[in-house]
Amino acid sequence: MAFTASVPPLFYPKLPHSQFTSHQIKKSLTRSTSSFGTPNSSSISTSPSVHFKHNSIPAAPLISSHNLSIIKVGVQRDDYLGGEEAKPFVSESTNQEVFAWSSLILPFLFPALGGLLFGYDIGATSGATISIQSPELSGTAWFNLSAIQLGLVVSGSLYGALLGSILVFPIADFLGRKRELIVASMLYVFGGLLTAYAPGLGFLLAGRLLYGLGIGLAMHGAPLYIAETCPSQIRGTLVSLKELFIVLGILLGYFVGSLAINVVGGWRYMFGLSVPAALVMSLGMWILPPSPRWLLLRAVQGKASLQDYKEKAIAALSKLRGRPAGDKLSERQIEETLLSLKSANIDQESEGSFLEVFQGPSLKAFIIGGGLVLFQQITGQPSVLYYAGPILQTAGFSAASDATRVSVVIGLFKLLMTGIAVLKVDNLGRRPLLIGGVSGIAVSLFLLSAYYKVLGGYPFVAVAALLLYVGCYQISFGPISWLMVSEIFPLQTRGRGISLAVLANFGSNAIVTFAFSPLKELLGAGNLFLIFGAIALLSLLFVLSLVPETKGLSLEEIEAKILK
Repeated sequence: MAFTASVPPLFYPKLPHSQFTSHQIKKSLTRSTSSFGTPNSSSISTSPSVHFKHNSIPAAPLISSHNLSIIKVGVQRDDYLGGEEAKPFVSESTNQEVFAWSSLILPFLFPALGGLLFGYDIGATSGATISIQSPELSGTAWFNLSAIQLGLVVSGSLYGALLGSILVFPIADFLGRKRELIVASMLYVFGGLLTAYAPGLGFLLAGRLLYGLGIGLAMHGAPLYIAETCPSQIRGTLVSLKELFIVLGILLGYFVGSLAINVVGGWRYMFGLSVPAALVMSLGMWILPPSPRWLLLRAVQGKASLQDYKEKAIAALSKLRGRPAGDKLSERQIEETLLSLKSANIDQESEGSFLEVFQGPSLKAFIIGGGLVLFQQITGQPSVLYYAGPILQTAGFSAASDATRVSVVIGLFKLLMTGIAVLKVDNLGRRPLLIGGVSGIAVSLFLLSAYYKVLGGYPFVAVAALLLYVGCYQISFGPISWLMVSEIFPLQTRGRGISLAVLANFGSNAIVTFAFSPLKELLGAGNLFLIFGAIALLSLLFVLSLVPETKGLSLEEIEAKILK
């Protein structure tokens, strides 16, 4: 008895209707569900150019001593009929890619460091703003910053990220995911060094801007690279795990801040310690292959030699899956992917223009993805976390007197809840987590409003509301918004569409961050949280009415089944 698992093609081939009925095509392609793969063991003979023998890829080599931790998904017994050659049977529900976890570590880890460095900046800035303004601890003669100057220091990286997301829009598909992340890592390095050694405020602000440019590129390239190179059945887990790295970065930044808060010039250490991780990211992305999807897309669009880029794609997929260079399985997968791309009627001359993002399936994808990252911010996420310290102080938490220690506690809770989301996103699905989490966000915001309006004598209400908000955000908008953005856009406009989503995210983040203080003074904290709660209800309606479930679907199935 042998075991095998069939790995289906990357894209649905769209065969000419003049030759076959839609029923015949659908029947022949029913089993195509995974990201990278070969056709099913049962032959697909929809046309002479799409014909494969039953056992062209033997079962045994797929499950070898190469790695005992190999994941066997969709395994079925081979049935022998009258001494005939074994013909493995794989049901539709179990037809997914076979992979080894060990081969996925580095292709995930190095892009995810871009998210960790984004989070680290958030956490480190929290402590650095205290250090840099202290006459005793600043170590500078220009410590007496005005409110505007301090605001520029805090938000410098945010506006750099906003600028980076604008700059990357026209060049994302030209650079490719790998080179984009290498550029992002070098911006992290130079920005971190300039910030740490800044002799004056001007140099400090320039360093913050450079670092922010890196954030803009990394937050665009990382989810793209991870989503395009991992097996579809764990895509949700890995892209969500990148959010866990962001939260881990925030926690590390808080922790470094708490250690260096009493050191003279401690803010330099807080900012500068991002550089080693950025160097690791740069070296790691250098050794990783480019995305095979991106290589084939460039070739099909006529931007590169078809044969040359096909060979590069085979080599890249082999390396990503830990297989021997140019192995037959990777070659078969790339051939099928290439056939699918050619059959998908992708414009040979266009990479997906600005206007195309606002047309047809791309417009629907942008409404879904852009809407999620917009609601992620305008439901008050930056403001609630900014107000965490005063809320905990009024609740009587002694640790709240030390902002850096309180931040560590909040960071730990955020990390815990994000871990839960990562573990459940591919089991429960995107929609259930979004619906449950956004509902909890709305309840928490109304509780905060009630606390400031009528329940001031019950501090546990504020604590419960704060923790409920943080927890619900981390199982919903936090990881899942970026996951949906990475998988919802059609291939042709994916790079530009994600650029616009990143732009919407950082733009709304900047608006909410700067509007919070004047709005709080104008309306009062109770009324402001009431408004945020109402927006949360609107976001829940948005999720219920427009956001689809993408669990278990390949990127091409999402385009074919949801966006059409």
